[in-house]
Amino acid sequence: MKLNQFVIIGLGRFGSNLGRELIKLGYEVLGVDRDEEKVQELSNVLTHTVVADATEEEVLRSIGARNFDCGVVAIGDDIQASILATILLKDLGVKKVVAKAVSDLHGRVLERVGVDRIIYPERDMGIRVAHQLVSPNLLDFIELSKQYTIAELSVPQCLSGKSLDDVNPRGRFGCSIVAINKPDGIIIAPVAKDVLLVNDVMVVIGTNQQIEQFQESIEH
Repeated sequence: MKLNQFVIIGLGRFGSNLGRELIKLGYEVLGVDRDEEKVQELSNVLTHTVVADATEEEVLRSIGARNFDCGVVAIGDDIQASILATILLKDLGVKKVVAKAVSDLHGRVLERVGVDRIIYPERDMGIRVAHQLVSPNLLDFIELSKQYTIAELSVPQCLSGKSLDDVNPRGRFGCSIVAINKPDGIIIAPVAKDVLLVNDVMVVIGTNQQIEQFQESIEH
């Protein structure tokens, strides 16, 4: 499922970083917070911002939350509000609901109410999560510089059974598969005849643009 529009509830440090990065990546973002100062700060950054209480169903209906591809509940200082907003987004039929948890207990409650993904701030920073949300096959990435990145990409069904020679990311996009992490071990510096299978993870190095083009080719 390709996600294009995001609604972020809670514009603290995590929510604002996530929103800024999604905007940089070219996606539409609606930011919602009860704090007028936080909303004002991002009013010229995000696509739209609204001062509102996301624990009220009519409020979420009025801002069209159900029309967004993904709802992110980034509330951290009020667990009750976080849980209520998450439940309302699920009830409204938002396709994918992601929520920030501040503790294991909070995370377990969110899991019980059916959240699609739980994020723990100490493990997942806003920028990293933004890339993962918009790229279904991206598992992790490390920025080597402003231009170069190493990315871990899960092997989709469309590449399963193909050799590296068949896929040819270097010839087609300029990036290279430098390792293949298989369930039974890792292949470092794989050769052209090595075959990719579902459940494998490709470790790819290249420029941001090269890796983005490769990702797009395997997601469509």
